[in-house]
Amino acid sequence: MEEFTHFNEQGLAHMVDVSAKSSSERRAEAAGSVYMKPETLRLIKSGGLKKGDVLAVAQVAGIMAAKRTSDLIPMCHPLPLSAVDIKFAFNERENSIEIAAAVKCSGVTGVEMEALTAVSAAALTVYDMCKAVQKDMVIGNIRLLKKSGGKSGDFRRSED
Repeated sequence: MEEFTHFNEQGLAHMVDVSAKSSSERRAEAAGSVYMKPETLRLIKSGGLKKGDVLAVAQVAGIMAAKRTSDLIPMCHPLPLSAVDIKFAFNERENSIEIAAAVKCSGVTGVEMEALTAVSAAALTVYDMCKAVQKDMVIGNIRLLKKSGGKSGDFRRSED
C-alpha cells in the first residue's frame, strides 16, 4: 500500500506539490443512491413536487459541486474540468434514485473527488427538494466506480 502523502515531515496536513507531475487525460466515475418511499419516488417522476423539477436542480447542483470541490475538500487542488455529466435512474425495486457522475479533465491530478462530490451534492439536492414530503430519506452507497489516467493507472470497482 502506498504511503499517505497529505502529511508533511512534522505530521501536519499539507497540500501535495504536484508541480513536477506531467499532465494527462483524467476521468472518474462515481455513483450513489437516495432511498425513499414509493410515493416520493412517484412525485419526483411525475413532477408533482412544489419546489420544481427535482432532477434538473440536482443535476445543476452536481455540476456546480464538481467545479467547486477544492473549495469544499481542504487538500484538493483546483482543476480545470473539461466535462461533468450527471445521470439519474429510477430504481422502482429499491424505491431509489440512482445518481451517476462522470468527470473529465486534462491535468496533473485525478478527478475522483470531483466525481464523488458531484454525486454527493446531487443526492443532497434531491433530499432538499423532497424533504417537505419525506424527511426519512436515506442517502447512501456513494462510491468511486472507476478512474483512468495518471501515475496510479486505471481502477475499476468490482461490484459484489
